[in-house]
Amino acid sequence: MCSCALIAGVLLVANAVRDDQPPQPTPAQARSVSVQDDRPARPAPRETPKPTGVPGLVPSDPVRMMIPAIGVNAPVSGLELDHTGTLQVPPADQPGLAGWYRDGTAPGAVGTAITAGHVYTPMGPGVFYRLGALTKGDTVEIVREDHRTAVFTVDAVEVHDKRDFPDEKVYGDSDRPELRVITCGGDYSRSTGYEGNVVVYATLSAVR
Repeated sequence: MCSCALIAGVLLVANAVRDDQPPQPTPAQARSVSVQDDRPARPAPRETPKPTGVPGLVPSDPVRMMIPAIGVNAPVSGLELDHTGTLQVPPADQPGLAGWYRDGTAPGAVGTAITAGHVYTPMGPGVFYRLGALTKGDTVEIVREDHRTAVFTVDAVEVHDKRDFPDEKVYGDSDRPELRVITCGGDYSRSTGYEGNVVVYATLSAVR
């Protein structure tokens, strides 16, 4: 189980001085939310899970992540929490490395698995530089230590302001196998870095 209280406010370090900007998700890739009135927008509630027809797997650590639509084929390392309760990130000198919260749900098992990686480092673009270009229906493949591959289909891609991050929506537990892929995004400031996080929401759709 992944506790949103433990990893609330995850910050991915990507504050190198730079001029180019990674792709950002369009509003069309967000979860569908009914607008009932003109009150200020609030983080969307978690949607009622829909049966996928794919049962969860026995937990097994991930070793590689592949996202064909954006050319990602990366090794995966375990991530832990620092002394403040914030999720650590892969080393900045390994921009091509993806991370997984090892004390949470294993990708493919029932629950919400959390993965994260850099969008940009002082060495250049990170593993998730093009994460914001994903669209609904794209796939994320996780190769596990048990030699099985969990295939997730993207349900939504959103960018959230770090000052109003919807912890429960992103990190909350699920009764089906789900995956979150997180990196920095949104507006960029040379003094403070990225002001938001790009979050991919995906659901287990096949096992190989």
